[in-house]
Amino acid sequence: MGMCPVCNGFEVVQALCRDCGSKMEHEGREAEYYDDYSPYMPIDLMKLEDGYPADFKDGECPHLFACRNCGTSKVVMIKE
Repeated sequence: MGMCPVCNGFEVVQALCRDCGSKMEHEGREAEYYDDYSPYMPIDLMKLEDGYPADFKDGECPHLFACRNCGTSKVVMIKE
């Protein structure tokens, strides 16, 4: 069980949109958008059901980024 440097405010990650090249906005952990209760669930428990088979095992935290310019979104895996 690792500690995500982005979730804990130790690091800021920036991403560029693959479609238009604009800077994307960080929207937080992807799992926070699954349902009303997902932001309150234990992170490691959510990793077992988030659709990324290796994120728990590999110590990665999926974060969502969105482009305000063209609407593209993508998930960036952050190493814990």
